[in-house]
Amino acid sequence: MYGMRPSSSGVYMNSPKPWTVEALKFRVTLPRHFAASGYKSYTAGKIYHGSGLPPGDFDEVGPRPGQRQKIDERLVPETRDGAKGLWDFGPQSYKEELFQDYVDASWAIDVIRKRSEQPFFIAIGFYRPHVPFYSPTRVFNEIPADTIELPEVKDGDRDDLPGIVATLTKAPAAPAHSWFVESGRWKEAVQSYLACVRWTDEQVGRVLDALERSSHADNTIVVLYSDHGFFLGEKQRWAKQSLWEQATRVPFIISVPGIDQGKPCKRPVELLSIYPTLIELCGLPTREGLEGASLKPLLANPAAQWPYMALTTFGKDNHAVRSETHRYIRYSDGSEELYDLRIDPNEWSNLAGDESMTNLKAELTEFFPDSNAEPARGGRTK
Repeated sequence: MYGMRPSSSGVYMNSPKPWTVEALKFRVTLPRHFAASGYKSYTAGKIYHGSGLPPGDFDEVGPRPGQRQKIDERLVPETRDGAKGLWDFGPQSYKEELFQDYVDASWAIDVIRKRSEQPFFIAIGFYRPHVPFYSPTRVFNEIPADTIELPEVKDGDRDDLPGIVATLTKAPAAPAHSWFVESGRWKEAVQSYLACVRWTDEQVGRVLDALERSSHADNTIVVLYSDHGFFLGEKQRWAKQSLWEQATRVPFIISVPGIDQGKPCKRPVELLSIYPTLIELCGLPTREGLEGASLKPLLANPAAQWPYMALTTFGKDNHAVRSETHRYIRYSDGSEELYDLRIDPNEWSNLAGDESMTNLKAELTEFFPDSNAEPARGGRTK
């Protein structure tokens, strides 16, 4: 939304809120840039963390329910070593129209149905499949338990990892993998996650159907993406916080009127590219300081030459670079991980200590940030 890397903004985690950081208070966000160019901007649901919004970021703000509603029933009893807080999973039995993502989609559909000569920018943030993994009972039952394939887990998978990994990837809110195994609820949790994905897919479909039937169908760009991946037992963990493939590779689809659709692209790209891509596609004025690269060349030709890698940062001085074939991770203490994803998609064999990989690591190192800002401090919201 700000078009900046964490290493530049200093905002490495969910806090502080970017709009409370002194260095960012004059930065123009993606929706405000569109608004300044004559668009009316709308939002509903979760776009920034926790449904928070910078003051005046959108012209019209719809429903922004939280991750848990008062109507939600606790399904897995809270235990010290198991599910607690937001960590819960299973089907909820109340009316589907009351689920927060359904409410957000319905509001967005009403916006899309409006006839207006003014162009619009709309950001719709669906919560699921974020924890708690709640979906309607109907959707949960559409994925029978006997069809669930559990993720592959390798004993000793983490034996070749640097010591810093255990500290950095610790997710205090998530139950230990052993809890899911010993309680016999591993398959149920995966089933709940998949049901949430299916439920969100239905809401996306409702919005796209409304767009297709509207007067805006032929001149609207659609971007679909997710904020992160998730572990469902892989590497014996249940969380997102890490620099591994499972947590950082996400769905990312851009549909542009007049450009051939349905073509996959294997180039490594970043969500940071959404801002510069949209302003170029819409012919808006460029904005200085955006750190992503426009994806317009790849939309025209998915096999076009692409000189960039995908960079992920998790905390100061901790980075992962993704090429088409490898993932290279370097931590703040200098320790490393390197995986050849062509033959090791599960990232089970850390090749960082292999001398034959020295040149490759040097090439990928070029894509790490030149400088790493100190963690930002938040102030008062103005």
